[in-house]
Amino acid sequence: QVQLVESGGGSVQAGGSLRLSCVVSRYSVKYFCMSWFRQAPGKEREGVAAIDGDGSTMYADSVKGRFTISKDSAENTVYLQMDSLKPEDSAVYYCAAGDKYAGRCVDWSAQSAVRFWGQGTQVTVSS
Repeated sequence: QVQLVESGGGSVQAGGSLRLSCVVSRYSVKYFCMSWFRQAPGKEREGVAAIDGDGSTMYADSVKGRFTISKDSAENTVYLQMDSLKPEDSAVYYCAAGDKYAGRCVDWSAQSAVRFWGQGTQVTVSS
């Protein structure tokens, strides 16, 4: 069973930055499409960003240019650098490990493609 443990959430004012970390255990990050999802109160969980086997990245339109996903294979850790945060970015952020095909993420923003979830970390952005 893969375990994903997030950290780095917190409260910040609009325009500020946070860096989320996700430590993966029992399997290497190279075997999965690694992604971040978020869920705000009363809203569906949505894909935010993903990174595939060769390091190619994908982003939701709402975070392009502000968020950066990366991974450190040696540390088996995935990061989400969040800059220029907005109040609408407030949510619980989840790290996810999903399917790959030929090294590429398969439908990275779909919850159905996720095999393992982290427990989530709260991000609150105040105006």
